[in-house]
Amino acid sequence: MTLMQKRLLILLIVAVIAFVLGRLAVRAVMNLLLGGTLFGGNFL
Repeated sequence: MTLMQKRLLILLIVAVIAFVLGRLAVRAVMNLLLGGTLFGGNFL
């Protein structure tokens, strides 16, 4: 593996993690605004 391939692979992994965390953050904010639970459960 060349240095460029390693760099691209690390960048891809970071991008996937950022995408997943971004989606979770959006869901958390929407749930707080709408008064729901984050993962669809009923706590009462």
